[in-house]
Amino acid sequence: MSVFQRIAAFAVVPILMIALSACGGGSGESDTPSPAGSGAASGAGGTLTVYSGRNENLIAPLIDRLKAATGLDVQVRYGDSAELAAQILEEGDNTRADLFFSQDAGALGALTKAGMLATLPQPILDKVPAAYRAADGTWVGVSGRSRVIVYDPREVEAPPRSVFELTDAKYRGQVGWAPTNASFQSFVTALRVLSGEDRARKWLEDMKANDTKTFPNNNAILDAVDNGEIRLGLINHYYWYEKVAEKGESAVPSKLAFLPGGDPGALVNVAGVGVLKASANAAAAQRAVEFLLGPEAQKYFADETKEYPLVAGVATAPGLPPLDSLNAPDLDLSRLESLEQTLTLLQDVGLV
Repeated sequence: MSVFQRIAAFAVVPILMIALSACGGGSGESDTPSPAGSGAASGAGGTLTVYSGRNENLIAPLIDRLKAATGLDVQVRYGDSAELAAQILEEGDNTRADLFFSQDAGALGALTKAGMLATLPQPILDKVPAAYRAADGTWVGVSGRSRVIVYDPREVEAPPRSVFELTDAKYRGQVGWAPTNASFQSFVTALRVLSGEDRARKWLEDMKANDTKTFPNNNAILDAVDNGEIRLGLINHYYWYEKVAEKGESAVPSKLAFLPGGDPGALVNVAGVGVLKASANAAAAQRAVEFLLGPEAQKYFADETKEYPLVAGVATAPGLPPLDSLNAPDLDLSRLESLEQTLTLLQDVGLV
């Protein structure tokens, strides 16, 4: 799906709802909408269709644990979070999805704005601090990740203390970013919301004029810093911790800078889930949400993906600063739903 299609999917939903066939909408599972908690699961353990914006390599083992723990017959469609949200909007009440597992809060917020997510029971919501769930209860975060600057200490003695310092001429051609990455786009949305459209546009233009290097994803940026190709990059924290866990810290020369002062570059976003109002298997979807907020899944996020567990009592991976010590910007994550405006801005600036 092109950027144009992604923008259109969010902005022109009524038109796209008419054109469902392109992405395969409609199924017997969702012909009879039911509110969350009232749907009757079919089969021995129930059936569940998950649209997952999380990478298959990252969470397929967790899905297997979900099946084993609940007895659910789980079918997963993997893809980009924004594209899957757009597809759900296209499918409307005929969506096959019972549960949307998003890489970021923005895509969940887009479905909330369209009125497609059911309100979750308060006991489920109360497992997670209010900062990491929707104010109206339509989605809940299951793991957290912080934006950071990765830098090469062999070349950078004192890392920047704000993303706005990255436009300095001394960093010309030495910074990496991934404009097509969902996490980067969520960060830009936070930048827009916190600093305003004009300042966000100028930052993007100044970064581009400073010959910022484009990479396809966070791992490529991290590798480029470790290889000495560039000196700094914008990534999520867990890519560095995963690489250190795999290769050993002595084999990873880069370091991370967690930005102070509530800088937009210190955004703490979530991967989260929401149950579709149109789901005919809402009870099964709620069981899945409860599993993802349970100790086994929360420990999986800490140990395997190096993200922050969001339920109290589960330890983070060794070496991570405590979640409550991060100086994230004061931002309602529900406001990250304006992804289409970010995509338009990135397109205007010539980055996507």
